Amino acid sequence: MKKIDSIKKKIKYRAEYRGIKEMDLLLSGFVKKYIDILNHKELMDLYKILENDDDVIFKWYSDDIGTKKIPENRVSKLLKNFKLN
Repeated sequence: MKKIDSIKKKIKYRAEYRGIKEMDLLLSGFVKKYIDILNHKELMDLYKILENDDDVIFKWYSDDIGTKKIPENRVSKLLKNFKLN
């Protein structure tokens, strides 16, 4: 198995099994849409985002001004603008 395939597998798992159903839906939807178009660096950026607790990601996603733990990069911008249909 290639290294990038292993990273994608870990990302898919981390996105789908969060603990809060709303975050499962949001993050797994985002991953399904973008995982195959992200390069290696962007995949690693996404993995780092997914390492945060659900409440940190949720507060950041919902524009809580006090939450600065998510670094700004292409992936975080895509996620911030992602909406479930």
